[in-house]
Amino acid sequence: MAPMSAPSHAPRQPIQNDDWRLTVAPMMDWTDRHCRYFHRLLSPHARLYTEMVTSAALVRGKQLRLLEHSQQEHPVALQLGGSEPQELAIAARYGADAGYDEINLNVGCPSDRVQSGRFGACLMREPALVGDCVKAMRDAVDVPVTVKCRIGVDDQDDYADLQHFTETMLAAGVEVLVVHARKAWLQGLSPKENREIPPLDYERVYRLKREFPELVVVINGGITTVEQVQAHLAQVDGVMLGRAAYHDPYVLARVEAALYGEPLPGRDDVLLHMRPYIEAELARGTALKHISRHLLGLYQGEPGARGFRRQLSEGAHLPGAGWGLIEQAMTPSRVAA
Repeated sequence: MAPMSAPSHAPRQPIQNDDWRLTVAPMMDWTDRHCRYFHRLLSPHARLYTEMVTSAALVRGKQLRLLEHSQQEHPVALQLGGSEPQELAIAARYGADAGYDEINLNVGCPSDRVQSGRFGACLMREPALVGDCVKAMRDAVDVPVTVKCRIGVDDQDDYADLQHFTETMLAAGVEVLVVHARKAWLQGLSPKENREIPPLDYERVYRLKREFPELVVVINGGITTVEQVQAHLAQVDGVMLGRAAYHDPYVLARVEAALYGEPLPGRDDVLLHMRPYIEAELARGTALKHISRHLLGLYQGEPGARGFRRQLSEGAHLPGAGWGLIEQAMTPSRVAA
């Protein structure tokens, strides 16, 4: 590949620790642009992340449609997967030019597909290569380049390994490190099991923050409640919510209220604010099921939640399904379901 010229954007802005106080994890098949728009309505302050996009898809596959997002999503970060520095640099430039506020490198995903492509969690064994990738990306863009990693991988399970990885990231210019507080087992466990079986070790992430106070440290893994968020924020700079934000999205509103004093929105009001977006997407040819699947957990724990989910699940895939189906699911009969 030809060398890239220096970026032509505005000068690099200093990192603000509070910008990462509340974040929503990149989750494959979940945090697409429809999901992110919905999450933004629940949390005006949260930093949102795309699903992982491979650098090869952008650079070699020319799939720039993967960068589509709406202005309402900001602040929003593009997560990239890859291990070829120059290719990642070009992909990062595409992301910055598309308007993303941050480029994040995936060094945490344990799936077989990711391993075969030599990126994701297996890169924790190659911190020097990750450093080269980060340097190339930072040279290409002026938005923050961050890294999301695990606390370890396979038998590489000593704090010293994470410490060395972090030192290498700092030397490469990383100012924000998102740490999933479980190690990854690349052999013998599925990606789902990697989110549940290796034990959480929050103290290891806390120690990292104590020893590298200049680094913005965001903790991820197993965080589900407002109280847990507040407890973590006493030790690190930011919290990243994952599956909890997807399966019980109203938790974002509760955390928003606790951290920023935002009034709790009514669940029905959130859906009503989705209406213009949904109708615009339907007019573009987007099927309702691609949007409504992200809404299913909105009434989690509330009376009628099962009826709401059932109506959307059974009706959204039918021809002609539109806003009326969601309106019907919101009716008082839902409460009695």
